[in-house]
Amino acid sequence: MVYVFLADGFEETEAVTPIDLLRRAKVETITVGVGKKSIVSSHGLIIEADISDTEIKLNDELEAVVLPGGLKGTHNLEASEIVQGALDFAEKNGRYIAAICAAPTVPGHKGMLSGKKATCYKGFEDELKGAQYVNVPAVTDGKFITARGAGASLEFGYELIKALRSKEEADRIADQILWDM
Repeated sequence: MVYVFLADGFEETEAVTPIDLLRRAKVETITVGVGKKSIVSSHGLIIEADISDTEIKLNDELEAVVLPGGLKGTHNLEASEIVQGALDFAEKNGRYIAAICAAPTVPGHKGMLSGKKATCYKGFEDELKGAQYVNVPAVTDGKFITARGAGASLEFGYELIKALRSKEEADRIADQILWDM
């Protein structure tokens, strides 16, 4: 099971694209509204999350925590004690932590990316505390998956499927959506 945390101000493409790809790959993907179920994106799109953050269950079924970016959304994710707790649980229990755009700063500020290759939206590199910044669309290093921004949403989803299922499954989904990598 994957939790995709949605906070007011999230970037639509960075959330919806990986959700779509993960669900195509039959990965149980649950959207989690931070503070409420009805979340407003950075461009005014209202998304009704599957559950609110108070309903999450941190247990053996959790495979990954995904944080879409968007500057306001990232600030709201970082301010959430529940999101912080989910990140701590994921790191402690060897689960994947995935973040895109400005959102890699959330685990970055916690020092979780120290010594890891990571990427993020331009201008946020110094917020990744000890990470080795790489200027690529998406990168996986151990249990951490990071991506640059909305334009890297397909790569981000691909990396998630590859990590959680297999490269073959990620390639199958890429072929299904006619994505020439």
